[in-house]
Amino acid sequence: MNATPHIEARDLAMGYGDFVVQRGLDFVVNKGDIFVVMGGNGCGKTTLMRALVGLQRPLTGSVLFSGEDFWSAAEEDRDQLKRRMGILFQGGALWSSLTLAENVALPLREYTALTTTQIDSVVAFKLALVGLAGFEEFYPSELSGGMKKRAGLARAMALDPEILVIDEPSSGLDPLTARRLDELIVELRDSLGTTVVVVTHDLASILAIGDNSIFLDADTHTMIATGHPQDALKHGDPKVRHFLTRGGSA
Repeated sequence: MNATPHIEARDLAMGYGDFVVQRGLDFVVNKGDIFVVMGGNGCGKTTLMRALVGLQRPLTGSVLFSGEDFWSAAEEDRDQLKRRMGILFQGGALWSSLTLAENVALPLREYTALTTTQIDSVVAFKLALVGLAGFEEFYPSELSGGMKKRAGLARAMALDPEILVIDEPSSGLDPLTARRLDELIVELRDSLGTTVVVVTHDLASILAIGDNSIFLDADTHTMIATGHPQDALKHGDPKVRHFLTRGGSA
């Protein structure tokens, strides 16, 4: 892996009104990492994700992309930074009234000057990357849970993002389908050089694909730096080892 900072969180605090969900978050995601944000239910994983992708302003602190401070930038510059990211939301967030091709084409029509023919070509390529070649005219309701996740992944990759942020990729999937999705995430990182941030409490995913990680502690409302999840499992903070060996009930 290239130890070049791609995302940096500096003294980040997030919350709602007077309630602080997490504070004092300091971490670096290097280029090409599969970086895992882990923790039990209600610890603030999704809130952190929202701060990283520009959906929720943190209470304090900074989020930097390749050294550029996202939340201090002008709105136009923030919009440009957002286009360097692809997001796979927990439920896939596909438009039910649109076909898969139309879903994947949406960001291309919105943010590029590509012709219809060029867009169709890109859409076919992205769907093929996630194993959905030939499913262009299917609607989300006609797909299994795993196929919906892969379709959401194809749309997240539509604009060739530098950074891919994935919220609970295994949620709602059977173990075999979840593992196949994990394998796809690693393949995409390896083939495209994308930096991936995965927000999850799924132990199998954490240990299978993570290069680096942090643990969000719901009790102290701050993070525990854990490094490589496999190392944390053997030698990490007792809370993290408990989480990684007791079904994520920390």
